[in-house]
Amino acid sequence: MNYNFFTKNKTATPQTQPIPGRETEMIQGRSGGFMFNAGIWQMLRRCLLIGTAQSTYYAGKQELTEDFVAVIKQAVAENPGRVAEEILYASDGRAINNSAPILALVLLSMGETPEAKQAFSEIFPQVIRTGSHFYEWLNYTKSLRGFGKIVREAGKTWLSREDVKGLAYQLLKYQQRQGFSHRDALRLFHVKPPTETHRELFEWVVRGWEDLPAEIPTDAIAQIWWYEWLKRNPTQTHQAIAQGNLTHEMASPVGKMDKPAWQLLFQQMPIGAMLRNLGSLTELGVLRADESANISRIADVLNNKEHLRKGRIHPIDVLKALKTYQSGGKLGRSKKNWQPVPRIVDILEKAVELSFDVVPPTGKVFMHAVDVSGSMSWAVVDSVGLTYCEIAATMALVTAKAEKNYMIRGFSTNFQELGITAKDTFSSAVRKASKHNYGGTDASVAYDWMIKQKFHADVVCFWTDSESWAGNKHPSQALAEYRRKVNPNVKAVYITLAPCQITLVDPQDPLSWDLSGFDPGMPRVIQMLATGEL
Repeated sequence: MNYNFFTKNKTATPQTQPIPGRETEMIQGRSGGFMFNAGIWQMLRRCLLIGTAQSTYYAGKQELTEDFVAVIKQAVAENPGRVAEEILYASDGRAINNSAPILALVLLSMGETPEAKQAFSEIFPQVIRTGSHFYEWLNYTKSLRGFGKIVREAGKTWLSREDVKGLAYQLLKYQQRQGFSHRDALRLFHVKPPTETHRELFEWVVRGWEDLPAEIPTDAIAQIWWYEWLKRNPTQTHQAIAQGNLTHEMASPVGKMDKPAWQLLFQQMPIGAMLRNLGSLTELGVLRADESANISRIADVLNNKEHLRKGRIHPIDVLKALKTYQSGGKLGRSKKNWQPVPRIVDILEKAVELSFDVVPPTGKVFMHAVDVSGSMSWAVVDSVGLTYCEIAATMALVTAKAEKNYMIRGFSTNFQELGITAKDTFSSAVRKASKHNYGGTDASVAYDWMIKQKFHADVVCFWTDSESWAGNKHPSQALAEYRRKVNPNVKAVYITLAPCQITLVDPQDPLSWDLSGFDPGMPRVIQMLATGEL
């Protein structure tokens, strides 16, 4: 018996302790494990992309959002221009939805410096694109800061934009939300109509039309005329939709809706509405296996990368639609029931893959380590029970499908085979990953397994919430051991899928990267890191 175990140089530190000599660079996560501090800018990006309005396994949404707000305020004080860039980056189809960027926009407007005010004004129209966004911004603004000069100017500019036809579309489609109507907004911001067409539009917003004009006043407010005509002729829905180009939000509240009416709506339905209404259209019989023309239109729209990009369709939107549609109405907010059409399921599977950006195969060897520990079982999208683990498996599979040499395994406190290959559908990959979704979290086991198996990877990708706490050594220490014993040039990419300020990346390691959230461009970025393009 001797004390070598105590006196010899230690190369491993339990994850519940900081690495000796690196204490100032590390912070304790909510799981109890110590990780490196990602810093406020990485935290800001994660919160913007992922959002904090949904609780995680380790923290409630109130606590997460308080941290988010504190980080935004600190970042705005430090560099408001950079905050504006981050808001735009997230808002442009990369965030799960636009709510977190809108909240950040309000907090940017509260910055004390002229630079913060200017940055807010410059990006406002790029973030607040729809009437729905406008109402959400009004609601947050009322609660957090009130309607000062800079807010009034932004609201006034948005409501008096030069594109009157586009404005009329928004004012008709979203007539009220979150306790506000457009009549409230016009009065609140004292908007003066810059043109005669604006005046006619605002008059309809404030007073409505007691008598329907005999003719359509201008092309800019033609949709409003047809909406008012349908109110007076509710049985003539087909004509109003066909000639007035009404959307279902416009026609449904005032017209008689039947299958032919929905067929007409379907012919001009935008991609976002199409994704949300697949179940309803199937229940109504508009979408059937023998309705080949309609099925073809679904494929033409949802399996077109350009349509997906222009519609700012996030991969999570498609994955949510796939899971909801497959359930036949058992998941999601809809109270309807339908029998899923197999071809539509296939189209949605392909749309998930197309919603991500990839490049041709790099020829590199990838190891995808998917976090299947218990904390990843928490839902990101409550309404359909879409979990962090399911999203991690989906993103890993997308990246794997773009390559020829890969392996996908799952880690908790061991590194296990998931049985997922590029031939899997996203539905089957999600099911396979979910079967193993339990246990503590130790990211170092992936490196231990690769050392034991002498598995020579060029790139190791971790899809995780980064709350690693259950191991006897830190992932960065295990990576260093893997480089000594197997591949000194291996690159490590940690994709953090939760809004936290911790990272498994050693800031002194030039061959490790921390990426954030469910960004559609993530697979392409990983491939470019693999080849050295980035």
